[in-house]
Amino acid sequence: MAPIAVGDKLPEGVLAFFDEENKLQQVSVHSLAAGKKIILFGVPGAFTRTCSMKHVPGFVEKAEELKGKGIDEIICISVNDSFVMKEWAKTYTNNKHVKFLADGSAKYTYALGLESDLSDKGLGIRSRRFALVCDNLEVKVANIEEGPNFEVSSAEEILKSVGA
Repeated sequence: MAPIAVGDKLPEGVLAFFDEENKLQQVSVHSLAAGKKIILFGVPGAFTRTCSMKHVPGFVEKAEELKGKGIDEIICISVNDSFVMKEWAKTYTNNKHVKFLADGSAKYTYALGLESDLSDKGLGIRSRRFALVCDNLEVKVANIEEGPNFEVSSAEEILKSVGA
């Protein structure tokens, strides 16, 4: 399947998270994105070096600025289970706006066409690193990394794309 691209409609799918009462919840992507301007960014894995030290911190640090540019939701997804995503989110004590959602079986990642087979590294199927800006489910920006690169999907690059 071809990767999601500018002009495409964000596919429907279900992701998981633990709520404030520590109860496992499932949420429809469309319920989070319909009628809103969102950033959906994906990382190959929780607690991995680039994801934990660069990709996520950028969105946590730039969240207020992004919200000031009209972004309603900032969502991080990874092909990890909900338990891992919950614990990973806790490590960002200054986070107020980034939602951490689990795509445990990679179904949504496949729907986006952004899966990456990292079996040769012992990681199985994961997500490519990416950042999308969507307005009422329509993809307006699709910054998708090649291989292990971290060049176009950063919060700084997305901030440039949503206006000065």
